[in-house]
Amino acid sequence: MTRILLLDDEANILNALKRLLREEDWQVDAFTDAEHAVEALQVHDYSVIVSDYKMPVMDGVTFLQFARQRQPEAIRLVLSAHGDRQSMINAINRAEIYRFLSKPWEDYEIQAAICSAVDLHEVKIENQRLLAQVRHQNDLLRQREEELLRLEQDNPGITRVRRDEDGSIVIDESF
Repeated sequence: MTRILLLDDEANILNALKRLLREEDWQVDAFTDAEHAVEALQVHDYSVIVSDYKMPVMDGVTFLQFARQRQPEAIRLVLSAHGDRQSMINAINRAEIYRFLSKPWEDYEIQAAICSAVDLHEVKIENQRLLAQVRHQNDLLRQREEELLRLEQDNPGITRVRRDEDGSIVIDESF
């Protein structure tokens, strides 16, 4: 199941975001306290993490840096009323932010950004699964090649197959 983490020090912002996302079949965990959100990162795997930029105790970039270390595959977004250029560059460079979203927002923009982030997360996970599958298949091929080489060394000619014009295998003791 897709799990989303929302962090903002304003409960009304979290309620509005949860309302926007309730149509989706996602588990949405919302926190007004960064320390509770950090605890949740240690318990649950999240597909998308959305954090406010300016909060008391811990700013959003610091939280998202921790989130990146704890869950590098999660897609991270910043939500902020303070959208100056240096803040965006800082967030992108320090916490590898996928999107920087502005407050106030248009509902469709937030929905589209989070849906896009969920899709990106699913693609990343599928790519990792496929890469693991390819590596496993390569290991099997390497093992089979090694076995063929061993068989050829023990029994020279055993791995060679002769065929006649119609493709039939020719069995011949003259090897």
